[in-house]
Amino acid sequence: MIRRTLVALVLAAGFVAPSVPTMAEPLVTQGIGTSSCGKLVADLKPGEGLQNPVNLMLYAWVQGYLSAANVSLLEADGKHVDLGTLDETKVVALVAAYCKANPDHKPMAAIDDFIRKATKLRAKWDVGTVNWNG
Repeated sequence: MIRRTLVALVLAAGFVAPSVPTMAEPLVTQGIGTSSCGKLVADLKPGEGLQNPVNLMLYAWVQGYLSAANVSLLEADGKHVDLGTLDETKVVALVAAYCKANPDHKPMAAIDDFIRKATKLRAKWDVGTVNWNG
């Protein structure tokens, strides 16, 4: 009886076995920054600071993303973005405003735009010191 019920439910739901790709698309980045702006914007509450768990997840993701971007910038030409001026209030407000205006984009695009426009500071850095392939 249970088996027939499960089969009926599967058929009623229009279950179609997904095709299995021969090779999956490589995952380059993941986390809250790659989610949909349209879905995320309703859960961001800039006034709640890091007490809001979605704000906290976003801020932590942005810190990691910007840190990785800074290593890339430093390796490329010895410059970086000063992260000391970017606190949780600014991050959440920046992403919330971007996502409200661009619901079909990803929050990562807001941070990429911030990086492009930010003043880059020269740092003492030996280009080629990071070896992730070795």
